[in-house]
Amino acid sequence: MKTNFQLAVVILLATFAAQRASAEPQVDSWLTTYSGKYAHIYTNDTMKANGSTVTTWSNGQQTQSLPAYCGAQQIFTSSNYVYVRSTGLGSHVMGPWWNNSAHTAVFVNLPANQKMIYKFPRTPTPATTHTAVQGEVGMMVDGVRIFDSGDAFSYSYSSGQDATAGNGLSGDGLWNREAWSNEGTTMDPAYAHQQNTGRYHYHATPIALRYLLGDNVTFDPVSKIYSPSTNAPTKHSPIIGWIQDGYPIYGPYGYSSASNSSSGIRRMVPGYVKRDGTSGSVNLTTTGRVTFPTWRAREGNRSATLSASEYGPAVSTTYPIGHYEEDYEYLGDLGKVLAVDFDLDEYNGRWCVTPEFPNGTYAYFAAIDASGTPVYPYNTGRQYYGVNGGALVSSITENVVTNFDGGPNAPLTLNPPAISNNVMTLLWSATEGGTYRVESSTDVATWSTNAGNIAATLNTGSYTQAANGSNIFYRVARTNLAAYDSVISTTGGGILSVAPTSANRGTTFTLTINLDPSLNPPPAVAPINSVTVGTITGTSNVHVSQTQVTTSITIPANATPGAQTVTVVFPGPPGNPTATVTYTLPAGFTIK
Repeated sequence: MKTNFQLAVVILLATFAAQRASAEPQVDSWLTTYSGKYAHIYTNDTMKANGSTVTTWSNGQQTQSLPAYCGAQQIFTSSNYVYVRSTGLGSHVMGPWWNNSAHTAVFVNLPANQKMIYKFPRTPTPATTHTAVQGEVGMMVDGVRIFDSGDAFSYSYSSGQDATAGNGLSGDGLWNREAWSNEGTTMDPAYAHQQNTGRYHYHATPIALRYLLGDNVTFDPVSKIYSPSTNAPTKHSPIIGWIQDGYPIYGPYGYSSASNSSSGIRRMVPGYVKRDGTSGSVNLTTTGRVTFPTWRAREGNRSATLSASEYGPAVSTTYPIGHYEEDYEYLGDLGKVLAVDFDLDEYNGRWCVTPEFPNGTYAYFAAIDASGTPVYPYNTGRQYYGVNGGALVSSITENVVTNFDGGPNAPLTLNPPAISNNVMTLLWSATEGGTYRVESSTDVATWSTNAGNIAATLNTGSYTQAANGSNIFYRVARTNLAAYDSVISTTGGGILSVAPTSANRGTTFTLTINLDPSLNPPPAVAPINSVTVGTITGTSNVHVSQTQVTTSITIPANATPGAQTVTVVFPGPPGNPTATVTYTLPAGFTIK
């Protein structure tokens, strides 16, 4: 809810931009370059071929009626946690999604702004008892969620088939379907898709994100397809995400020697193989699915020998090896030696030095084979290496420092002007949906308008004119911003505390309301639509500071006693003034 007007100035053909000092990888590794760009999708192959995208969409189930900015929009830190607020939408163009390899059946789901907050421990701790990963396991640095390697369905012995969406079966939870093999057809060129609430997510290596990060991936601008580079990697993979236990996940390339940053770069060899006779594993085609792999038995604290009612289906074209997670064996259980025969442990990581952690850290790595194809267990094993201290949270309930504020709130910065063939070009960081004005001056006292109503192209603004050989001062201002779907939920949460917390009926008092600073409340003295305690409307509302509001409350003598919800309503965000933003604290005040 900051003003639409933003200003950047170029003085003597130079720029000034405040630079935040480098903090730590947990804070600095996030891909925020595109935070001022709308999320864009292709809905079919024709659009993809033509490079024609949309920023709003609906299929009757998931609707994005206003554009939303992509990825991580805000980053905060407390003493113990990093918080990332994200729309959950990719920085690359997402889609299209299909239900079959022939691309004749459209996938049922579309992505949607998730308005989410993810928290991660700033200081991760190795676990003594490893807990199971389940569903969401972390977030990639583009603000998109990471899901585990399964697709949430399993085999049903009594029915002799997999339980899947729509067939009414309940799986046994013993032979668990692997997502990449079973759902890969529904994933877009970035290797991601979404479930029925529009949660766009990765199960395997995020190839489009890796391309944006420069991680040995190529992009064909004609086919719009990402591919592993045929060139040997020349640098260590970047951090591509953070797992909920607070440890980083890198792309597939690391140092040949875990403790030596000068040892050369190569692909990290994952620790799992199919149970097809490879590397001393059993061959399920011969034996049938009558035993668990050792890691699975260890994880479930049970015997690897199964009873007849626990058997999986025979290997076939319908149930090939690799159909289930239990179709894989860990090399460490087959007599192979970690750091000699393979690189990544049971959890899909290793202790090593990295560019961001020269003194060493535990790190997960994206698993691919020699051809660059994702392979099991993809991002993490079935258990966390560290203590799982991360979570998706509905609000931030502790004091935090703002490390990054992007998207519509990002500061406008101007590049040094470029002169070529007697033409001067100004480029600046813009917000998609914004319009801008360029002004110039010869003395920084009197300004004239060169051009107005300049629309941003994605997250860049530009202006050109003939160079005149004189020193001229330029400045750029954002003058308007189109309506957008905010990353901040407009309902629920946002009030940390009130004082006092209770009062008697028939009394009048001043209520002080402390707002959550992480929700970027309006600046001090901004207007307030209303303040209420239950059904009681406050008067003399004052926005004392950005995070504090006061109001006068008179409790009627006949008021119903009990807990009441405290609510503060402000005007809507920039570009959407007819909307409102609501901050609440359920049961925050008690009438005695």
